[in-house]
Amino acid sequence: MPRRKRTAGSSSDGTADSDDSGDHEKTDSSHSEANQRNNTRMTRASLRLSQSSQDAPPDVKQAAERDESPPRTPTGNAPSSESDIDISSPNASHDESVTKDQKDSGSDPSHRPKRRRFHESYNFNMKCPTPGCNSLGHLTGKHERHFSISGCPLYHNLSADECKVKAIEREKQEEERSQGQNEENRHATRHQAPTPRQVRYKEKVMEIRKRRDSGLTKDQKEKYMEHRQIHGTTREPLLENITSDYDLELFRKAQARASEDLEKLRLQGQITEGSNMIKTILFGRYELDTWYHSPYPEEYARLGRLYVCEFCLKYMKSQTILRRHMAKCVWKHPPGDEVYRKGAISVFEVDGKKNKIYCQNLCLLAKLFLDHKTLYYDVEPFLFYVMTEADNTGCHLVGYFSKEKNSFLNYNVSCILTMPQYMRQGYGKMLIDFSYLLSKVEEKVGSPERPLSDLGLISYRSYWKEVLLRYMCNFKGKEISIKEISQETAVNPVDIVSTLQSLQMLKYWKGKHLVLKRQDLIDEWKAKETKRGNNNKTIDPSSLKWTPPKGT
Repeated sequence: MPRRKRTAGSSSDGTADSDDSGDHEKTDSSHSEANQRNNTRMTRASLRLSQSSQDAPPDVKQAAERDESPPRTPTGNAPSSESDIDISSPNASHDESVTKDQKDSGSDPSHRPKRRRFHESYNFNMKCPTPGCNSLGHLTGKHERHFSISGCPLYHNLSADECKVKAIEREKQEEERSQGQNEENRHATRHQAPTPRQVRYKEKVMEIRKRRDSGLTKDQKEKYMEHRQIHGTTREPLLENITSDYDLELFRKAQARASEDLEKLRLQGQITEGSNMIKTILFGRYELDTWYHSPYPEEYARLGRLYVCEFCLKYMKSQTILRRHMAKCVWKHPPGDEVYRKGAISVFEVDGKKNKIYCQNLCLLAKLFLDHKTLYYDVEPFLFYVMTEADNTGCHLVGYFSKEKNSFLNYNVSCILTMPQYMRQGYGKMLIDFSYLLSKVEEKVGSPERPLSDLGLISYRSYWKEVLLRYMCNFKGKEISIKEISQETAVNPVDIVSTLQSLQMLKYWKGKHLVLKRQDLIDEWKAKETKRGNNNKTIDPSSLKWTPPKGT
């Protein structure tokens, strides 16, 4: 049986060949002499490597014994100097407690944490833009530092400790609320009426709102004006006593939640608030504060303030450029066909394939006020219905909704937006009503594409509620069918069922779902309609001049 040759640095421990040592004494002696000569030729670096590997963990020691070759650079070549070896660590040349050979062998446990500390120190070089702020604390009370106004306690007239206390209070309230909901859901799966806990909470909120002062006193007004004169726009205005304590606390919770969402996006690298986010836009005679980040080109986004033509939606860097553009811009209304006009309200149908630049600019503008919008540049498969309000200077953009030319799920709206200066005036409901009017002409049942934004969901729920109550008010039969409601209103049956459940008008009885006609809700809706009177914020089907495009 041939003897296995042992080389320097082998993982053998000398016990594997003990059985035949008597038969090969001469061979052993010759091999021992060769081993001595090999050991004398070992380089100083490999000797240090073998010594350090004895102190390393077993897995590191085995790896060192298997491979004694010099460490390789990312290109696969051996380093030519000590600086090439240590270049992976930013603090390698200044750390005397860890030897170079430990770094080469991979036995330095503090090597990776040092690299993380280097990046953390880079983040600490960032500073909050609020004057006088040291960047400590966070509005959410969950972070030690902040780098933007949205998370600055000082900007919101708070301290870091106050933010932490408020965060603890919010967590306790959330735990109590979740426990109460779990207990209610465990005892009763179907509630057709508010639970006693919900009734008590509603009465408590109403009592808090009744105690609200009718207005600010003279001293409070002077205090608020003084605060505004000293800090200007670098601080949030004082909000105490302006509304009830309950509503102010709701607003503070919403601020903290929005700040937490922005912090997550910043850590993920999706936005860099303060350095690459448009804060305001000049749009016609309005200056609008933006809500979200929009992927405008970097040279425009880093300006913080954008100037947009309200007719062709072209974006510019300065007011001088905007003034020169407006002097020669020939647009006074959106491109495309005017398919609806009643009074000063018009709706234009714009094809994303024929007017690509306009639709792309419209999507970029809309993203400043929408959170869930993802369509920016691929606009060819969509039709855009742009609502405007006309005066002696032109047709001003009120809002719009986009719609797929070929939707397999019968979505009648992909994205919908009402401009901030026209919100809470009934235009959002007009846009929704117009989208369902198109579905009726197409003889289809429509539904908005999910997910809906927060404001979009509120608007659609309000619209569905109004449609159902109007149908119930005019209904004269004995049995109500969800299918008939869907065919007459063009609203998807799923949306109808969810709205009936929220209104507690759907009851499960003897294996069947029954639709209840709640007269109290109908009377309440009729009173609101009477109080609202005859306004122009309604869609007149007779004013529509439109035929469905081919292929839809």
